[in-house]
Amino acid sequence: MTGAKIAIWDFDGTLGHHRYGTWAECLLEILDVQQPGHHWAFSEMFEALATGFPWHAAHEPHPHLTDPDAWWDHVTTVITSALTRLGVPHPQTAAAATRATYTDPGAWSLYPQTLRVLDLLTAQGWQHVLLSNHVPELPTLVAALGLDSRLQALINSAACGYEKPHPHAFRLARTSAGPAHQFVMIGDNREADAAGARRAGIDAIWVRRNRHTDTPDLDTAARLLQDFPPSRGQHPALHEVSPLGTTAPKALPIR
Repeated sequence: MTGAKIAIWDFDGTLGHHRYGTWAECLLEILDVQQPGHHWAFSEMFEALATGFPWHAAHEPHPHLTDPDAWWDHVTTVITSALTRLGVPHPQTAAAATRATYTDPGAWSLYPQTLRVLDLLTAQGWQHVLLSNHVPELPTLVAALGLDSRLQALINSAACGYEKPHPHAFRLARTSAGPAHQFVMIGDNREADAAGARRAGIDAIWVRRNRHTDTPDLDTAARLLQDFPPSRGQHPALHEVSPLGTTAPKALPIR
């Protein structure tokens, strides 16, 4: 059998995370600085930001947003509209601060298991591709976190114009890796990562997080990968891995 074994990883919520986890919390952090004592809460900010981002219309390619400034112009407009609907004073000022705040490398961290798991799997013959719905600055963030040297390729929706679960995003991940006899997608989003991969003929491990503060159990995912038989694209497998610190079974095959 020729070809490599390729682990296709999601980034945000799977290998790494923003210090406050979500776009809503990033905006609340900005408002804490710009408008101390504001009364907006996470729930209403989260709901206001639940539409308009490129990944909210993943079925539509967006080649017109592959320029970083064009991408941020679009997202800044989306955020300004959301803040306006909430009645936030000076919404343009808060929205304009989002790019620098969200893409600050110091605001991003890897989960404790990430580097150890990647290096263990590399030693066992796996190669790694990152496939993420993210901001244009993702390569800079990945480099700052020490991930870039561990990756065979990085496919970023903001650069290629395709959001998971669009099937072309998975095609790009497959072709970027070169010849391979096995592909497995690992991610925390059941629809974008797991279901999207399976529709593209790729086995999937869903590292579930019940809350955005949960930590994915990458050690269990790695153990599954070590024993994962290739599906040859027929009836791709799905395994569910519970978050760290839960009493649920660690790994369950899902038919």
